[in-house]
Amino acid sequence: MSIDPTDVAPPPPAPSDLAPSAPASSDLAPFRDPGLPAIDRAKDLLARLTREERVAMLHQHAPAVERLGLAPFHTGAEALHGVAWLGRATVLPQAVGLGATWDPDLLERLGELVATEQRAKHAEDPQVSLNVWAPVVNTLRHPAWGRNEEGYAEDPHLTAHLATAYCRGLRGDHPTVWKTVPTLKHFLGYGNETDRSSTSSNLSQRTLHEEELAAFREPIEQGVAGAVMPSYNRVNGEPAHTSGALFDELRSWAPDEIALVSDAWAPTALVTVQRAFADHVESHAAALQAGLDSFTDGDAASTDTVERLTQALDRGLVTEADVDRAVLRLLHLRVRTGEFDAATNGGPADPYAGIGADAIDLPAHRVLAREAAAKSVVVLTNDGVLPLASPRRVAVVGPLADAVLTDWYSGTPPYAVTLADGLRERYPDATVTAVGGHDVVALRATSTDGYLVASEDGAAVAADGATGDGPALWDLTDWGDGIVTLRSQASTRLLTGAGWPARADADRVGGWVVQESFRRHLHPDGTVSLQHLGSNRWLRVTRGTLLAGCDGTSVEEAERFVLRTVTSGHESVRAAAAGADVVVVAVGNDPHLSGRETQDRPHLRLPECAAELLRTAQEANASTVLAIVSSFPYVLPAAARRARAVVWSSHGGQELGHGLVDVLSGDVEPYGRLAQQWPVDEAQPGDLLDYDTHAQKATYRHTDREPAFAFGHGLTYSDVAYGGLTLSTPRVPAPAPTLRHAPLGAGGEAGPGGDGAVSVTVEVANAGERPADELVQVYALGPQDLPLATPRRLLLGFRRVRLAPGESRDVTITVDVARLAVWDPDARVDGARADGAAAGWLYEGALRVQPGEYRIAAGPSSSDLPSVALLTVG
Repeated sequence: MSIDPTDVAPPPPAPSDLAPSAPASSDLAPFRDPGLPAIDRAKDLLARLTREERVAMLHQHAPAVERLGLAPFHTGAEALHGVAWLGRATVLPQAVGLGATWDPDLLERLGELVATEQRAKHAEDPQVSLNVWAPVVNTLRHPAWGRNEEGYAEDPHLTAHLATAYCRGLRGDHPTVWKTVPTLKHFLGYGNETDRSSTSSNLSQRTLHEEELAAFREPIEQGVAGAVMPSYNRVNGEPAHTSGALFDELRSWAPDEIALVSDAWAPTALVTVQRAFADHVESHAAALQAGLDSFTDGDAASTDTVERLTQALDRGLVTEADVDRAVLRLLHLRVRTGEFDAATNGGPADPYAGIGADAIDLPAHRVLAREAAAKSVVVLTNDGVLPLASPRRVAVVGPLADAVLTDWYSGTPPYAVTLADGLRERYPDATVTAVGGHDVVALRATSTDGYLVASEDGAAVAADGATGDGPALWDLTDWGDGIVTLRSQASTRLLTGAGWPARADADRVGGWVVQESFRRHLHPDGTVSLQHLGSNRWLRVTRGTLLAGCDGTSVEEAERFVLRTVTSGHESVRAAAAGADVVVVAVGNDPHLSGRETQDRPHLRLPECAAELLRTAQEANASTVLAIVSSFPYVLPAAARRARAVVWSSHGGQELGHGLVDVLSGDVEPYGRLAQQWPVDEAQPGDLLDYDTHAQKATYRHTDREPAFAFGHGLTYSDVAYGGLTLSTPRVPAPAPTLRHAPLGAGGEAGPGGDGAVSVTVEVANAGERPADELVQVYALGPQDLPLATPRRLLLGFRRVRLAPGESRDVTITVDVARLAVWDPDARVDGARADGAAAGWLYEGALRVQPGEYRIAAGPSSSDLPSVALLTVG
């Protein structure tokens, strides 16, 4: 849908005659009337605004218009896996963990939870926006991407399907008023942090139409997303924020209007980083004309945005019609939230107005958070040690044994259950020993001969300790690649380089610029220096006061410390492991280190420090389970193959410990399945900056090598076998070319089909002694001898079934043969939009299903497909 601004007010005057518009009638009834269509209410309100007021509304922070009773408004609130940046709120598993559930119903319920808490924050402070910037629908194309934790899956259709469910929960079920207005991020081709604003994501026609656009389409078509955020990068050389052809394509899918909101500081970057325009007036004009509606720039200060767009009007680079079109979309978004709905008939017209500020951390929210944490756990390997029986002695070791870590897009959890907490609660009669695996060290400054000591409140750190014990002791945790954190035993908090002098008062690693991480530099004489990674400055001791601060500009200025290991972390792990019935080694990443927004991962390997800790535990006790808690896949060391079991969880939020232990104990049958394959080595994913997955043989679709753990992989605690597979018809006609892929349907079943609907039925049997939650997956194994090569494997549908011990069931999944289409540059679509030729590269060709024989296969993962039948298309 596109808005025609001439349907709002009289045609604007010529640019040379532009003058402030006069405010319309003071009768506010039309835009305050919830009985009118939302777009009509928005049009009425737009007509009442002056030119200056309209331009001001194009900034993220729109000012109040008191004469109309309009409050200030701003786009955007973070809600990726819970309400973020607004204090106490339920913290759910990371999006990559939610993707591993393959459960649209669960994601919809989680969206409802998040929308309720966002409404609660809005009730407490009306300035909290009901336009939420979530979910992220960029595919997890490459595991080195720093923001891997924010996406759902490497398959675009699974991503879109799960995103649609989450958006449906965020939107709510009222026909006109939205509980919140979801914003899809980031359009388009965004998957690297390295030089993210200056690099170009060069998309082939196949990548563009088969993978990138597909991830955004379903939630837009279903009408459950009200806004989209363009990405920082260029797309085929053009800045994403001025890609009008892409914006038009996106909006052509929508049953209603879509607002486009910029990413933070991206409008300014069009000139400063991308160097795509000569000045900011031209760049802002180009973005507005392309279809951008809201400028997120300058934080809360709108002056630059308003001045640039006003100059663009004055110079004739844009017209009032361009401004009106964008403002109308933003007003339409605001109408959707119920902002302008007055009380009628003694009650609120906004059906969600009754949600109060106390609707945070409700008992039902805790239950749902625990369910999500458990269902996102994936059992990667298991020799029978899981589920745990009734151990009398359990050792849980590693930096994540007794910690719950949160990422940049998390709220403040009301509580946190660690893995050690969960084990103690589940096995109250067992002895559970938790060991962090860190070294306890003392640092003696060679310049003062005094030990580095933190005050009890952590407000100061000085090299004036007389002995290397007591307040001079620090817990040193190695996170890999030379990065360490230091926690003072005196203050119980982390060393931070923020400000001067250095302090030991940080509760956790965090912040946009991390202040709590250091790199250990070893000198030839064995002394060490500490480089503060947040500033790249070196820890130095000042003369006279002996206070320590991160103000050294070179390693020559850095303090040299003699590092004394008072207690070895490995020896502590060895001692704890030696006497245990089972050892759980809990390793992974801190979400703020070595891979996050602005920073791609340095490599894909499990850090050597974590691998060595696992080896230490294994040498002391063969009954070792590796529990990986991470934001991304790893290339695992040989020691992981010797573990009796390997399980993975994303950072699971406040219920991490309960969720992991529910699965480890068998109280919850394993449910999670990988939505992103784990590579066998670092070469398998290809080049991070090359977006042509087909040419690179990257992702599960195109790889010709077996991964370590496949897309869709995840074990049960039972023995599930697949029998024969039948098709409702062995032959279907090839559908006509199209410009869209058929999406995955609800529950993995396609919607009502026509001639192209094929029912796939496979026998699935549980031969084991425990119930099994089986995820039955159906793929097309494309023939490689067609004129246009098809993906080697392509997800067509999926369905989850619960099988009792001994139960056998025929599982039917209906798929649309249009899912087999590939982009054919020579195909054409009858009745294609007239603007297709003008758009050039975007519309040259169509999606076409090639005649041929396709193997349709079912099984528990993309690499384990024992049941196969042939489908002839033609």
